[in-house]
Amino acid sequence: MVIGSARDVMEAVKPPRAVFVDFPLGHNTGKPFDKELQLNILKDAFEALKSIKQPGTIVDLPYKWDVANA
Repeated sequence: MVIGSARDVMEAVKPPRAVFVDFPLGHNTGKPFDKELQLNILKDAFEALKSIKQPGTIVDLPYKWDVANA
């Protein structure tokens, strides 16, 4: 399972299963010390791991980067 924030790279590499978060590079699970968001992303990644049946599938997670609090 890959949690990635560079969709073009993920599509080129073709990991067996992946979730995409539209966050800046290096912040795949959110901002430092935002434990609630980090835990939610991990839980969603584990749910995707259970539900993805087709190798190479990338699931888009619904989280948005909050620029105001960056």
